Amino acid sequence: MTSPMLESFPPLVAPGARILILGNMPGVASLQAQRYYAYERNAFWRLTAALFGFDAAAPYDDRVTALTAAEVAVWDVLKHCRRIGSLDSAVEPDSMVANDFERLFAAYPTITHVYFNGAAAEKNYRRLVTAPARLEYTRLPSSSPAQTMSFDAKLAAWRRITTEART
Repeated sequence: MTSPMLESFPPLVAPGARILILGNMPGVASLQAQRYYAYERNAFWRLTAALFGFDAAAPYDDRVTALTAAEVAVWDVLKHCRRIGSLDSAVEPDSMVANDFERLFAAYPTITHVYFNGAAAEKNYRRLVTAPARLEYTRLPSSSPAQTMSFDAKLAAWRRITTEART
């Protein structure tokens, strides 16, 4: 039996974006809700709210507006893939199709730094995408609950985003 072909979402991005946070592929809860990081145990919105000063419990559209107003874009490496469940390790490698990063970076030339939300996002980006040399890249610990480290430890690592953005 073949697992279903999944499709990710368009990027959350606004003019002036300087930072891109890349996940690998939305999980089951996110795909069902058609919203980034919809799984309640995923720390993404808590992390970004702590970094950029908005309410992590605000309605989704308000969180998106706050994040994009902070010049942060969000997307996933994969446009399509086959996977059963939500784990990145369950993605069938031969089914992976990357999003159109050439088009994104051309449309938003102000993006200067890509932060990978976990190892799978970095691994698949480097494998599937011709990366522009002008960008800086940093891998962060995954916001997923599968990344077994405390919220405080994740937040300490993710603070690089705001520290590096000021330099």
